[in-house]
Amino acid sequence: MIFDHIGLVVSDYEKSKDFYSECLAPLSINLLMEENGWAGFGKENKPEFWFGSDGDVQKPMHIAFAADSREQVNQFYEAALAAGGIDNGAPGIREKYHPNYYGAFVFDPDGHNVEAVCHKPE
Repeated sequence: MIFDHIGLVVSDYEKSKDFYSECLAPLSINLLMEENGWAGFGKENKPEFWFGSDGDVQKPMHIAFAADSREQVNQFYEAALAAGGIDNGAPGIREKYHPNYYGAFVFDPDGHNVEAVCHKPE
């Protein structure tokens, strides 16, 4: 990871918390902390992805979460759609990036382009 953490403002805290709880679970990324109206998601007791509803919602961003396997990418995609995400690219190889780039893309409740990606060969 090249950053310590990232935070963004969402329009509906509870809706976003439900969405991210569902779609990040297959990646073993969970809600670890809630502090002053902000939710912190991460692994191993280190919240790295934060959001809250205090402030102006950013214009849509691209957020990519690392997956340990292609199966996790598939599970992320299915969970995200079930949680209300909108398809922006089904799981598959994206050779334009590199031969083992396996990713899936969805739009979250605020229109952010959320991705799960695995760089490992099958």
